Amino acid sequence: MHPAHPLRIFAFSGLISLVLAVVVALSGGVGALWLFVVLALLEVTFSFDNAVINSRILARMSPLWQKLFLTVGIFIAVFVVRFALPIVIVQLATGLGFGDVVNLALSDPHRYGEELHHAAPIIDAFGGTFLLMLGISYFLDHEKVVHWLRPIERPLARAGKIRFIKLIFMTVVAAILYLTVEEKLKNTVLLSSVIGIVLQFGLHSLSVFFEKTFSSTNKSGQLVGWAAFASFMYLEVLDASFSFDGVIGAFAITTSVLLIVAGLGVGAFWVRSLTVYLMRAGTLAKYRYLEHGAHWAILALGVVMLVKLYHVELPEWITGSLGLIFIMTAVITSILEKRFDKSSQ
Repeated sequence: MHPAHPLRIFAFSGLISLVLAVVVALSGGVGALWLFVVLALLEVTFSFDNAVINSRILARMSPLWQKLFLTVGIFIAVFVVRFALPIVIVQLATGLGFGDVVNLALSDPHRYGEELHHAAPIIDAFGGTFLLMLGISYFLDHEKVVHWLRPIERPLARAGKIRFIKLIFMTVVAAILYLTVEEKLKNTVLLSSVIGIVLQFGLHSLSVFFEKTFSSTNKSGQLVGWAAFASFMYLEVLDASFSFDGVIGAFAITTSVLLIVAGLGVGAFWVRSLTVYLMRAGTLAKYRYLEHGAHWAILALGVVMLVKLYHVELPEWITGSLGLIFIMTAVITSILEKRFDKSSQ
């Protein structure tokens, strides 16, 4: 079977989904099974654009690091990002011990969900600035020659010639957030946004540094060693930034922490499989503007997270649909342009 065959790539995710679905149905009935499916779909919808970006980065990593992304990485994605990290955030927001928050999550999930919602400014400021910087970095690249939304992307590419323009832009964003959010959130939002900016810039810079300094590539030109490790960590932080909204939104669907972890965890498996499929199928090469659409989707999600700091809450279905709309539009545009080019030859 060809390595890019969907059955080969998605088989394990399908098996995990089936096993967990049976467990959920036996323990919670048809109602719990339905919520499990909804949560899995929510995760895939929120993270589809994440898979597109991941596939580009993963394609540059060696087979060993690709396997680590699918094994160690999925453990981090499910148990660290979707279970432990929200607990740590609630711990920081409430001052409770880690064990106390775990007990709260399992014994009183409704209150745990409320505490997580109270900690949302930390999540939104960090995730919003991280995603916004990731998205704007793609367009503020003066070497980028392919443009999708040309009236917007061309000026942004020219602006990329200005030294440190990305940091200048994000510093202005952080300052605006600090000056405009309500008084009690100012310090929290400033610290979280600065951490998001520094982490995004730092991980990207480390990857470039290791790649150039240690020649961390194999014979095929794929990243190995420290450069691959930096890219691996970048992928995990990126996954966390995309997942925060899903974790918080999940409590609007159910207050069962175990059901949330199961549903979002299965969704994470499907997103990882989708990443591998996009990489092996060479999807980015087939659809010229797919990566552009993914980065516009990332920008949109980053903005959505930041406006939540001003108590502007969009319905989950709208937030999840934004990414799909950008990506599908980019794919359709790519197909139409390719057909037009062939017909004009």
